[in-house]
Amino acid sequence: MTQPLLIMAAGGTGGHMFPAQALAEAMIARGWRVKLSTDARGARYTDGFPPQVEVAQVASATFARGGAWDKVRTPMRIAHGVWSARSQMRADRPAVVVGFGGYPSIPALAAATLLKLPRMIHEQNGVLGRVNHLFATRVDAIACGTWPTALPDGVRSVATGNPVRQSVLDRAGAPYIPPGDYPMSLLVIGGSQGARILSDVVPAAIARLPQDLRRHLRISHQARAEDHERVTEAYAAADLQADVQPFFTDLPARMADAQLVISRSGASSIADISVIGRPAILIPFAAAASDHQTANARGLVAANAAILIPEDRLTPDALSAQIATVLQHKGGAVKMAHGALEQSRPDATAQLVAMVEDLAATGPNA
Repeated sequence: MTQPLLIMAAGGTGGHMFPAQALAEAMIARGWRVKLSTDARGARYTDGFPPQVEVAQVASATFARGGAWDKVRTPMRIAHGVWSARSQMRADRPAVVVGFGGYPSIPALAAATLLKLPRMIHEQNGVLGRVNHLFATRVDAIACGTWPTALPDGVRSVATGNPVRQSVLDRAGAPYIPPGDYPMSLLVIGGSQGARILSDVVPAAIARLPQDLRRHLRISHQARAEDHERVTEAYAAADLQADVQPFFTDLPARMADAQLVISRSGASSIADISVIGRPAILIPFAAAASDHQTANARGLVAANAAILIPEDRLTPDALSAQIATVLQHKGGAVKMAHGALEQSRPDATAQLVAMVEDLAATGPNA
């Protein structure tokens, strides 16, 4: 019997790619073939994907970036990508096509729509992204990672939660060591966009902490490559131990070891923090479309698992005070960790798998 084929389409950020990776791991384990349709940026995130996943880079584009000539060429690039995807799907027909958002998901979803194949989208954030909004009324099912998610009138969805990679699930609910008079780990993650302000503010904020607290800290700081040198120098000038890297391949392990996480509130980061269960200080990316990162943070904030600092209020003094609040109050930190776990959806991947298999069995609505 031929293995059923799942085609996943995702844009080039961790927020889109990590849930796709989680689904790929699960579907391959269930005997499916999996192909990933993405762009060059997305391909950078595929090192952690199972080796059985076939990665195809597609032609796509966005009207949101580039000059006038780029905007003229955008429809042609998208049309070429759709035509190519359609030809490939006719040659190797997928049982289901799943879009995870981002402009590189347009060709696969559009081709699946033209061919009337079973298709669905997964929205990670509390507000539909532009591409997912475009296809919301053209797919057979919508899975929502953040609940509630604002949807067009008449559109129904299933609250699945955001799938996390197996390396995160392996540390789900890892015992939390509360802050105390011993070495403590602080993890700083900025997501794929907008991390520069964290590189500007976090080292200065930690340097303002009392010496008896500062001397126990071991810092892991994810910073853009162009910011690496100055961030490293800032920590060294404050006599702080810090490991500064553009990307941590062992991020789940570092999060499990952390007493506190300082993070943007991208959907994948929120899911990881919740599943592992760690106190967090969240700084939503102010330029995120429809302010979706603030929407993503609401669950953890409402559960008293996270402290939210709007970007326009992020100063070294304000952040330093909140870091001290968590690390100097053992009982409060433990409650935050428990609150994060209560918001977690470790079954999110299983929920998404069930939707894919149900859609494969029932077929498209139209």
